[in-house]
Amino acid sequence: MLDFGGVVTKTLFETHALTEQALGLAAGTLTWRGPFDPESDPEWRAMQAGEMTERDYWMLRTRETGQLIGEDWTMMSDLLQAARSGAVDDFLRPEALRAIDRWADRGRPVAILSNELDLFYGPRFRASLPFLDRITCIVDGTYTEILKPDPRAYELVCSALGLPPAACLMVDDQMRNIAGATKANMQTVWFDVTDPTAGFDRVISLLEGPHP
Repeated sequence: MLDFGGVVTKTLFETHALTEQALGLAAGTLTWRGPFDPESDPEWRAMQAGEMTERDYWMLRTRETGQLIGEDWTMMSDLLQAARSGAVDDFLRPEALRAIDRWADRGRPVAILSNELDLFYGPRFRASLPFLDRITCIVDGTYTEILKPDPRAYELVCSALGLPPAACLMVDDQMRNIAGATKANMQTVWFDVTDPTAGFDRVISLLEGPHP
């Protein structure tokens, strides 16, 4: 089971140059770096400390960025859909694509469990994903209204896959969601967005044993 934003896609932190280009901003305008430079991003540190929610953090960044181009953005989808209007492959992690193909080729079920795939990215972005035919199921909190780390979110995916929780591995970049999956009796890998290669190496090692 893969989280979407951050695990399958690159974070907005990693694609500042593409966002600036899409929005007509000067290079270097966007300076918030989240996990890539926590010391320079006090709001990110506050979110990680539980002093603000993840959605509150992104709404702050959404409003800030909208104001730079004279827009009154009120939803993160405003930012994401404007920033990610280019070729979809520019925003996908090649490590994720290779891993999805690897598992699908071996007949392993692959699921996506996201809190807000369509809410943030929009159905058009999802429909353009090149690996959809390799995904067994997508459970999206946009429609279920059940968000990780609520245990019911993990139960929905297990039910869709027809597998017990202990047979599933959840990969997520947010520790609170990893904690939720652990409580649901699932195997877990916390995905460090600053080192995606190591993250997917860890997942492959757990699922398949050591690999070349």
